[in-house]
Amino acid sequence: MSVTQTQTTQNQPAQQFGTAGIKPMGRPSLTTRLFMRVVAWVERLNLRYSTVGNPPIYDKAVFPWAKEIEKEWPAIRSELDSVLTRQEDLPGFHEISSDVATISQDRGWKSFLLCGYGFRSEANIARCPETWRVCQKIPGLLTVMFSIFEPGKHLPPHRGPYNGVLRLHLGLIVPEPRDQLGIRVENEIYRWREGEAVIFDDAYEHEAWNYTPHTRVVLFVDFLKPTRFPARFFNWLLLNLAVFTPFIREGMDNQKAWEKKFYAEAEALRNR
Repeated sequence: MSVTQTQTTQNQPAQQFGTAGIKPMGRPSLTTRLFMRVVAWVERLNLRYSTVGNPPIYDKAVFPWAKEIEKEWPAIRSELDSVLTRQEDLPGFHEISSDVATISQDRGWKSFLLCGYGFRSEANIARCPETWRVCQKIPGLLTVMFSIFEPGKHLPPHRGPYNGVLRLHLGLIVPEPRDQLGIRVENEIYRWREGEAVIFDDAYEHEAWNYTPHTRVVLFVDFLKPTRFPARFFNWLLLNLAVFTPFIREGMDNQKAWEKKFYAEAEALRNR
C-alpha cells in the first residue's frame, strides 16, 4: 500500500447505510427487495477491500488521471455553453430518475445525460464529442452528465444508493460569491472551482446548495470504486445486473422519451 493510500485509510468516519429523514427506496417487487439485500452485503465487501481507502472526499493524487480531466476543461465548457442555449428545455433530474424525487421535486436541478449505467445517449454524445472523449480517460466509467443547479437550489442531506462507485465533479460554471455555494460530504465542505475536480464517495451523507443568483454547473461522473478481489468481482456483477432493475430501466425510458421530444423540437426550429 502506498503512502497516499495509507493516509486515506486513517481517521475515516464509519459509513452509514441510510440517511435520517429520507425514506428508503420503496419498491413492491420481491426481486428488487432481494436485490437490495445483496447490495447491502456487497457494500460491506467494498469497504473492506477498497484499494484507495474510504474517505468522504479523496486526495486527487490517488487518481492520477484527474489532472488530465482538469487540463481539458475548456473544451468541455465550450460544449456546455452550446447545451445551455436551451437551458429551459433541459429536464429536471427527478423527471429522468424518479427515485430522486425523495430529495428534489422541482426543476432547480437539471441534467444533460451522456451515459448512465449501461445506457448511452448517442444524440447527446454527438452533441458533446469532446466531453465524451475526455471522459474515456476515466477507468470504470459509468455515468457522465452535466449537473445544473439553478439559483437557490438546495439538495437536503441524503446518501447515494450504493458505495461501489465514486463520484467526480468538475467545476464548469461556478458563480460568485463562492461562499454561497458548495457541497458537504460527511463533515467536509468543498466549494467548487472552475477547472478543478473533486472526487468523493456519495455513499456518505452529503448535501449541496447554490444560494447565488446565478446557475452553477459541474461535469458529474460516476466511476467504479477500485477494490480487490472478491469485492471487485461482486461489484462488477452487481452493477451489470443493476441495468435490469426497475428504477434503472424506468430512467432509461424517461431519458429516451425526453430526447425524442428535445431533438424533434430542435429539428422543427431548424426547418422554420
